[in-house]
Amino acid sequence: MTDPTTTSGPRPGYRDRPWLASYPPGVPADPEIPTVPLTRLLDDAAAAYPTRVALAFLGATLTYAQLVEQVDRFAAALAGLGVRPGDRVALVLPNCPQNVIAFYATLRLGAIAVEHNPLYTEAEMGHQLADCGAGVAVCLDRTYDVVAAARPGTAVEEVVVTSVTDYLPAKARFALALPRVLPVPALRRRRAAVVAPVPKGAPVRRFRDLLRAAPGRAAQADVDPARDPAVLQYTGGTTGRAKGAVLTHRNLVANAHQCRLWFPQARMGREVTLAVLLLFHAYGLTLCMTTTILLAGTVVLLPRFDLDLLFRAVDEWRPTLFPGAPPMYQAILDAPALHEHDLRSISACISGAMRLPVEVQERFEAVTGGRLVEGYGLTEASPVALANPLVGTRKTGSIGVPIPATLARIVDAEDPSREIDPAGRGELAIAGPQVFGGYWAAGNPSPEAGRLFTDDGYLLTGDIAVMDADGFFTIVDRKKELIIASGFNVYPSEVEDVLLAHLAIVDAAAVGVPDPYRGETVKAFVVPRPGASLTAEEVKAHCAASLTAYKVPTIVEFRTELPHSTIGKVLRRALRDEDARTTSGAAR
Repeated sequence: MTDPTTTSGPRPGYRDRPWLASYPPGVPADPEIPTVPLTRLLDDAAAAYPTRVALAFLGATLTYAQLVEQVDRFAAALAGLGVRPGDRVALVLPNCPQNVIAFYATLRLGAIAVEHNPLYTEAEMGHQLADCGAGVAVCLDRTYDVVAAARPGTAVEEVVVTSVTDYLPAKARFALALPRVLPVPALRRRRAAVVAPVPKGAPVRRFRDLLRAAPGRAAQADVDPARDPAVLQYTGGTTGRAKGAVLTHRNLVANAHQCRLWFPQARMGREVTLAVLLLFHAYGLTLCMTTTILLAGTVVLLPRFDLDLLFRAVDEWRPTLFPGAPPMYQAILDAPALHEHDLRSISACISGAMRLPVEVQERFEAVTGGRLVEGYGLTEASPVALANPLVGTRKTGSIGVPIPATLARIVDAEDPSREIDPAGRGELAIAGPQVFGGYWAAGNPSPEAGRLFTDDGYLLTGDIAVMDADGFFTIVDRKKELIIASGFNVYPSEVEDVLLAHLAIVDAAAVGVPDPYRGETVKAFVVPRPGASLTAEEVKAHCAASLTAYKVPTIVEFRTELPHSTIGKVLRRALRDEDARTTSGAAR
């Protein structure tokens, strides 16, 4: 595979780059990306701003000097457990200081961090632990039972357990440790939510004990940033068998620098990022953690999206950057307590995971006085690839333009070697230093592995898109979720846009289901607004007013909620698979 970002001479996708006119002033199209380990970003921040608060967590703080010291001590502890360059260390942690410390400690040793969702089931956890071959797992006490149950059949030899309370201030720890007999229901609920004792005699190591007993501080191992993996980031686990995307140090360093350039007003040592996005997802990892550390800013860690926690963090830390997803911004705007808190410190937000409604964008900007724009990324691109500019021209409804050092083009969905008229619908293909080289265990590739890249090195995203005359791209739909009814293409998002325009509908998804006459037909899953009266016939009539007949749902199923990914995407494939199982069962 060639690297279109380093090839000399004319390059496909560069011959006509209309999006450059929309770049923020002073942002280079082809910036120099340093070839350094990802840990260098942390080391540089600590050298320049040692007393700056690096992490803030529920009242506790760590300065950059303290963070580096704990990273190096925990790296020494991991080395004592046998971790060597190239080994995998599983991290099963929410947003908390231990996650950041263990992540950089793993990279300090030249090992590979493997992030896992703490909410995984035993089967999901078992698959990923076995697939990555991790010898050490670092988990929260509340997830220990799942890790322990998933451990047989894996290479895990050591389990390191920590608790959310390990990094809480003494006063907070005391409150959580108070007897349950106290007549304070809220306190009892809070304690039960964060404290989960590991069974006595369990074969575990304690995170804080390892830190205290660490034999000195580990030095940075030699790594080849361009070749050596830093992270295995699993993707697709909610819609199929999860695959580990191999992200190198250079991939992640590049994306941090690219994102930093997209914030032209960012100030070194002064930015504060509200980290509600989950660090075990590439979106949170890059937008909240690595980009903020590159800026020597403060990462305000929230273990979950909780409006009370969020508003308290806003009051205390006055965040300036708030990457998120539309449902988060919507929930904040709908919160009864919104008027009690001042959000005007927030200057920049990049929204991802799903389409950003215009109403949410306009209302959030009115409340904060900042800029909220839509972007686009995927795990395989570390993840950010395109975004609307935070300064200057933007186009609502689009995913923006390629970020610096990134190329994008539209190719024929059936023949990716053929670039098509950008105004026509085709598959979005991207290239850049943040794009990965493949999935873990490449010796046993998945059936689609041969179609990951074009012959000249562009990653095929699987998203159907168009590009306008100014170079702004708009996602039309997912290639694999295209519905073909009577030979006609139906894009689910087009149907969903119409459904969501109905005042009585708060959430919706459109999928293709088998039909003996059409081949496929459209089925709509609809969540009515609480208290609303809505019938299937009314839904169909509403769609018929805006859609061609073959696009109108022939089946409507009402739900109280729809399945979403951890970053807010409606899981259409999960709905389609569930419908297939139900239909198959009924046919027996």
